[in-house]
Amino acid sequence: MTLLDAKEYHPEKERQKRGRIVSAIVLILFLAIVGWWNRFWPEKSVADKFFSALQKQDFEAAYGIYYHDPDWKQHPQNHSQYPFNEFRQDWGPGGQWGIVKNYKIYGESNCPGGGTGVVIDLVVNDRAQHAQLYVDKTDKTISTPPCGLEFR
Repeated sequence: MTLLDAKEYHPEKERQKRGRIVSAIVLILFLAIVGWWNRFWPEKSVADKFFSALQKQDFEAAYGIYYHDPDWKQHPQNHSQYPFNEFRQDWGPGGQWGIVKNYKIYGESNCPGGGTGVVIDLVVNDRAQHAQLYVDKTDKTISTPPCGLEFR
């Protein structure tokens, strides 16, 4: 092929090709940002379900969410380290947060140095002190956070 045999230049095709490349790059960046923004969505969902059950004062459902075991009544001996009666004292009307009238997820983050879960920070009943839960990424169980994080 010589210079005289070169393909004819079509500016319209080149513009379309460039437009497809730019569109693909923008789409990939958009998906990456959305993915990063929602990286803790499963753990936030667990915390939301937990506090929603507490707000309805459905402590049995909340306990099932806490241990990610909706059939916990069939085998309560599996949860003997934090029995239901103790859970109800801690999270019930006489507990630290009282009756949960409203809540809002304020923030979420990993503990410094890694870990297998996410710390979810919540504002409960419009109090200045925030509640924090630790939701394990692997089994979606809830516990107290192993690290102290400030979300202010």
